[in-house]
Amino acid sequence: MIKPNLFKKPQNKLEGGTPVINEENLEIPEELCVLCSSCGSTLFRRDVENSGYVCPECGWHFSMSARERVEYIADKGTFKERDADMSSKNLIDFPDYEDKLEKAQKVSGEPEGVICGECEIEGVRTCLFVMNPDFMMGSMGVVVGEKITRLFEYATEEKLPVIGYTVSGGARMQEGILSLMQMAKTSGAAKLHSDAGLLYISVLTNPTTGGVTASFAMEGDIILAEPKALIGFAGPRVIEQTIRQRLPKGFQRAEFVLDTGFLDAIVDRREQRRYLGKMLKLHCEEADI
Repeated sequence: MIKPNLFKKPQNKLEGGTPVINEENLEIPEELCVLCSSCGSTLFRRDVENSGYVCPECGWHFSMSARERVEYIADKGTFKERDADMSSKNLIDFPDYEDKLEKAQKVSGEPEGVICGECEIEGVRTCLFVMNPDFMMGSMGVVVGEKITRLFEYATEEKLPVIGYTVSGGARMQEGILSLMQMAKTSGAAKLHSDAGLLYISVLTNPTTGGVTASFAMEGDIILAEPKALIGFAGPRVIEQTIRQRLPKGFQRAEFVLDTGFLDAIVDRREQRRYLGKMLKLHCEEADI
């Protein structure tokens, strides 16, 4: 918040006064700064954005919108969105669901919780989907499942690899069993894509939980994650309350999941485009043999 006398001229010794320094007057407007939830550092928002939304002090990965992620990963000007106008409806007459959808669309600026399309990454033609944490926490409803399924089907027809960025609290409860059905549908499409000998790389970001983890998030040929991402089915608190035991330190974080063999690598966001490009090029070379 800007203080009242922020721009008031201080007294000068040459004018016969004593310099006055008021620490309150040195505060920086809140909209210019962001607080790192990991190390507590106050950072200039511009510096965080320029570093790919990664804390320059401790390496914590801030949340990104789906649109920002697409721009960060895809080669400039190559992304072509598919099924952009699809949006959810209240199929089971869940109370107040229309209001929640309207609010999510205003907050995220997107019609749904995932962006799908085709792009190039390091010059390699690729299908890309990115889930949106700003739309009902990336929850998987009918439209999210349909868009991802259609992308896999398109990639299979065009013989293209798929890269998927996941962030989700799980299946969308407001759509009931129809939401849970998307687990099987997306998994089936991913299986047909795999049967065609095509590459699928999933990148798990913070958090990836619930039905998304139990389906397409963990079905990649190569499974990557961002540092310290929460990955699991049920959350740590739910598990502790169920088994009535304390969980190990760092349980369900990417580093723990890597140690237990469920991940292939943890890749810093600032290195992901180069890393993904390398994997895609290796796959293309193998496919040409």
